[in-house]
Amino acid sequence: MIYADFHRRLETSCPDGPLLDIGGSSADFKRGRSDVTSIDIVPFPGIDLVADAHRLPLKSDHFAGIVMLDVLHHLQFPVAFLAEAARVLRPGGRLAMIEPGMSVVAKQFYTHLHQEPVIMDADPFKPEAQSGNNPFDSNQAIPTLMFGSKQGRDKVVSAVPDLAVVDIRWLSLLAYPLSGGFKSWCLWPAALTEKTLRFEDALLPVLGPLLGFRLQITLEKRAI
Repeated sequence: MIYADFHRRLETSCPDGPLLDIGGSSADFKRGRSDVTSIDIVPFPGIDLVADAHRLPLKSDHFAGIVMLDVLHHLQFPVAFLAEAARVLRPGGRLAMIEPGMSVVAKQFYTHLHQEPVIMDADPFKPEAQSGNNPFDSNQAIPTLMFGSKQGRDKVVSAVPDLAVVDIRWLSLLAYPLSGGFKSWCLWPAALTEKTLRFEDALLPVLGPLLGFRLQITLEKRAI
């Protein structure tokens, strides 16, 4: 239910038209839609194309939207990827991502209770790789370092001038961390999830920077 909510938020952030699902794995975005191209770095059932997000074998100015869930923080060269995303988007098209967010509380959780590293002194704007050669290597801090502050967002726009930052918002206060994610345990009752998510929406503008576990990032390709 929580991930279905993530998918809905990403889809509704993009305009109508062909959609590119990067890091699609289970290809959930293809359910009920015929205009979705799902790619991943490794083959999964339902994936249309095995490809590296840094070098998309797709034509320019084609997609109305790109959606990604937990992908950016795995990419070796995030700025190079953003430039490639801008290339395949049509003018006015949007790139929508949901990623780990380093709020005051979530940073402690991700640092001490999650298997993926949090390297807050990394510089994602340097040309050096931000993670290892294994596509499952990561730095959970990358999305926050790039989009969690005005300074970071200004650097993104300077590095990839074809993209504009149109929306940054915090998500996930209680239901997500207590669900256990992909772990075998769950501490939150399914019957309360939908109401909890709507209640969280009302609290997130105030409590997100303190308690939020996720960042939703929306970029738009500038019109020529």
